[in-house]
Amino acid sequence: MIDHAGINVGDWEKAKAFYDAAFAALGAKLLMVVPEQFTGGVKVGGYGREKPDFWLHEARDVGRGRHYAFVARNRAEVDAFHKAALAAGGKDNGAPGIRAHYHPDYYGAFVIDPDGNNVEAVCHKPE
Repeated sequence: MIDHAGINVGDWEKAKAFYDAAFAALGAKLLMVVPEQFTGGVKVGGYGREKPDFWLHEARDVGRGRHYAFVARNRAEVDAFHKAALAAGGKDNGAPGIRAHYHPDYYGAFVIDPDGNNVEAVCHKPE
């Protein structure tokens, strides 16, 4: 149902470095940066595999505590996402593993991004 979503980030370069690393592990990358003449001088960029699905918007007022879960194509991508996100400055919020209370095949990992958002990679496929 959701075509795309986005978050405000307080430090564009720090957030970009974090999401560049975390999304590379999921086969996604920064696909579009909107020219600043169309954004009022702030940085705005969209990440995805084929089209921009997740947007970063530079802002002074960032929202903490939001949760976003990103599709991993397999469990190895979940593991790689967690490792890359931690190496890029994220804070562990749940190591990769089965979350059977959600579903028997729910394999996810959680990281707090530089702005306090809870981001997750999840695979719903059996091993």
